[in-house]
Amino acid sequence: MKDTPVQRLDEGALRVLVPRVLAGLVRRGEDFDAAEDALQEALLEALRVWPKAAPRDPRAWLTTVATRRLVDARRSEAARQRREETGARWPEPQPAAAEEGDDTLFLLFCCCHPHLAPASQVALTLRAVGGLTTREIADAFYVPDATMAQRISRAKRALQGRRLDQAGDLAVVLRVLYLIYTAGHSGPPARVDLAGEALRLARQLTLATEEPEARGLLALMLLNHARRPARFDPEGRIVTLDRQDRGLWDTREIAEGVRVLQSALALQRPGRYQIEAAIAALHDDAASAEETDWPQILAWYDDLVALSDDPTRQDPAAVLGRAVAVGHVLSATAGLRETDRLRKVLGDRHRWHAVRGHLHELGGDPPAAATAYAQAARRATNVAERDHLIRQAARARAAEPHG
Repeated sequence: MKDTPVQRLDEGALRVLVPRVLAGLVRRGEDFDAAEDALQEALLEALRVWPKAAPRDPRAWLTTVATRRLVDARRSEAARQRREETGARWPEPQPAAAEEGDDTLFLLFCCCHPHLAPASQVALTLRAVGGLTTREIADAFYVPDATMAQRISRAKRALQGRRLDQAGDLAVVLRVLYLIYTAGHSGPPARVDLAGEALRLARQLTLATEEPEARGLLALMLLNHARRPARFDPEGRIVTLDRQDRGLWDTREIAEGVRVLQSALALQRPGRYQIEAAIAALHDDAASAEETDWPQILAWYDDLVALSDDPTRQDPAAVLGRAVAVGHVLSATAGLRETDRLRKVLGDRHRWHAVRGHLHELGGDPPAAATAYAQAARRATNVAERDHLIRQAARARAAEPHG
């Protein structure tokens, strides 16, 4: 599906509506790629018709128009192949008909089909369910737009002709949901609807499975999302956790996240999302940055890195997070030594340099902090993060002693 029409229509509504319509078509047994093309044509028709006469039920309208396009395509194909029509008819759904279950959740599992490679599962889900553009997905994976477009096209071709009735891997579904959430949470305020949709799907998922990690993921999202109102200042600039106005945090979301996390931790040995949620809960529980329980956070990070046989290569983000905790519990020097282990793996990523800048500041070395922040800014791919890191470097330079 091309990106343009989706962006021109009401983006907030279509983030939710389009995946549901596509899921309804796929649930009926339509080919994924053909259904997406038909929905694209329906959206183009909506661009023409809706400004003059908006439908009462946009979902039913899109479903009906897309279905007609599918019927037309089948008839054209039959005519092209010079076959006589049989008595079979392709029934169109009644506009008011409701399908059981959560169609978007159904589509999520379809996109995580076991015949697709994990990278394709993630890319296709972000495109079809998350509503991200090809460019946004490419940026998330640090690859060119053309490469991601080919990956998505290959995924759709792999699903061509398959009945999408085989559930995808839950671990992949959880990972994809978190990527969708992160794309909405870390982006500008206009993208908060995407984070909200990921939260909605995560809630639905906890009703569909008893897996504690599903609850852990929901808890992690809630505990992070509670801080969303304080992540940007009125000018849209990033505000780091230690400088956020904690009075802006959503205490109801924090309380819900803690309850969900406690129910997950009571079931079995914690998994990745439960541990990350526990770390988030400790940050949320602190009345100020100075009151953060860093020793307990370090203990949870120890559990997190223990989940991998070779955490430096398999989970460098966890090792980097642990280095920050080490810096606060032991010393900045000890934290920097931990980051040295990641030089080969993350040395070209801006987050590695940004963490070192934070640790240098923690250790009272403004010149080294300024240098690290500047190096991070040069490597940042996100404009808001780059500008934030430039400001961090300037602040560190201003703190340098002058003789």
